[in-house]
Amino acid sequence: MRNPHPLDVATALEATGPGRLQGQTRADYGNMTGFFGGYVTACLLRAVLEQPRLQDVPIAMTVNFCAPLAEGRFDASVREVRTGRSTQHWLAEISQSSGTAATASIVCGAHRAVWSRQTARIPSAPPYESVPVHAPFARSGWFQQYEMRFIEGAPDFSSPNGDAERSARSTLWLRDAGERPLDHLSLSAMADAFVIRAFVARGKLVPASTVTMTTYFHGTREEIAAQGTRPLLCTADANVFKDGFADQTAQLWGRDGRLLATSNQIVWYKE
Repeated sequence: MRNPHPLDVATALEATGPGRLQGQTRADYGNMTGFFGGYVTACLLRAVLEQPRLQDVPIAMTVNFCAPLAEGRFDASVREVRTGRSTQHWLAEISQSSGTAATASIVCGAHRAVWSRQTARIPSAPPYESVPVHAPFARSGWFQQYEMRFIEGAPDFSSPNGDAERSARSTLWLRDAGERPLDHLSLSAMADAFVIRAFVARGKLVPASTVTMTTYFHGTREEIAAQGTRPLLCTADANVFKDGFADQTAQLWGRDGRLLATSNQIVWYKE
């Protein structure tokens, strides 16, 4: 039997009671301070996915990052808010002895064969194999869990003073460094696997962290599963940096030009 993927190990949860679970952080998804936001997001989503009353699949989730998740054990709580004919609403929370680390609102829904149209168009890009792998700017933690091949907008910290402003847009091929078939869990983490746009635009690292993030899942369960271990073509950008807060947007494209997910977040930065 193949060894489980690091994401599955790191997000493993043990039920401790109705709507109560417990997990253990793993260094594989450590960040410069605390843990990678996409990892926290995946833990919250998994807590809901493991509920016996779950219906259908996630279509949207909003995560509020209240405090860094510290190394060690953490508690997760889940509550079904309301289940209707078309959607099911959940609230989830991760906490430690220091208090709440993150909260989430997760909406699930059933995909039906009704009128549909995708107006967004996948960006043009050279083949995945022709783009070199980008060396991560940090050699530990979650940076090692993803393979990134930048077509444009690779992080560049070569300017000694970080004073050469650049475009905030990046286009890249993205996949798990260790092969893992795509599903909602990994897609939720990948939606946050983009360098903070302030770093890209300014060419230097500054204190920054995501405050809140919303991910929309557009692919059906079958469309996401059909992606397999193929890389996603992704874009990340920002519209405004102002007074210590900036937005960040992303699109994650799958095979045959299908838009599988989009995300929006607000990032706090200092300097």
